[in-house]
Amino acid sequence: MSNSGPIRVGIMGFGQTGRQIYELASRSDDVEVVAIADIGKPEILHYLLCSEVEDPSGHWLDGNFLANTRFRARLVQLDRPAEMPWDIFGVDIVIDSTGKFRDREFMQAHLDNGAPRVLLRTLPTDHIDRIVIPGINGAEAEPADRMISAGSATTSALCLLLDSLSGRFDIECGSMTTVHAFTSDQALQDYAGSDFRRSRSAAKNIIPNTHEASLWMGRILPEFDGKILTSALNVPVQEGCLLDVTLVMEDSEVTVEEVNDAMRRAAQGSPGIIDVVEDPIVSSDVIGNPASLLFDTKGTIKAGNNTIKTLSWYENLGHAARLLDVVRLYSELDKQQEAA
Repeated sequence: MSNSGPIRVGIMGFGQTGRQIYELASRSDDVEVVAIADIGKPEILHYLLCSEVEDPSGHWLDGNFLANTRFRARLVQLDRPAEMPWDIFGVDIVIDSTGKFRDREFMQAHLDNGAPRVLLRTLPTDHIDRIVIPGINGAEAEPADRMISAGSATTSALCLLLDSLSGRFDIECGSMTTVHAFTSDQALQDYAGSDFRRSRSAAKNIIPNTHEASLWMGRILPEFDGKILTSALNVPVQEGCLLDVTLVMEDSEVTVEEVNDAMRRAAQGSPGIIDVVEDPIVSSDVIGNPASLLFDTKGTIKAGNNTIKTLSWYENLGHAARLLDVVRLYSELDKQQEAA
């Protein structure tokens, strides 16, 4: 672990999340990306990055390196963890942003190839050392953790909402539906896949889908284990997602304004992670917002005596920022351990 100088990060998968991590790192003063593993051609990876950043001239291709004014990252045309020699790049941590390699077997392959730690950008498929959601359970992280997940953008938003409200109110149970932008693993035309509904065109349909957040709730917020149902609707929007959460409160006296005030206070306590919007916004208005949860006060309503419905917004950039927060968290833990 390089405790002097920037944190050395390797990225597997240079899709949207990988590109956002790289761009955020290029604007930081404490993180540098030293290697990127992706099956894509370097010229195309550079082209895609430049199509998304504010200043394309700040990123250039130098042979097999993707460069900016702060660092150069070696581009390696590989797409499986067992193939990538992380040891020769001296990485401190690898972020697997593919969304595909979620099993312990694949995470172990990263470690076997020289990565001191591996951090998933999504939920795992089996038990790992830690799921860390910045703003909730970062204090539980330990230097011995090797296989880590930062949850997902949806999981983070949901857990931040529940954690914020449960600090003020007793919640009996609830449900969450994320109205989610379509994802890169969906077909744009009808295509015979493994799932009936996900075989339909993402560009033309609202597609009901499952969501795994409820399966891992007990690891993140134990008090909500088995109490929250989660589902998704993938819609024909490229960016910007909406979290629709309905909660059954134990106290029938809870008001809409009390809920909104609780979230305003939560935003003050977690600046940059939770934010509140008072304006009547729509999904395109949240593009580029680095918060993990943007609570919409105009979306809060009460039905009957005990039911509260809330709306919150988020987009992938916030999750990319939280992944780097987790990277910094473990770097600090390592420094503290060495100093002890």
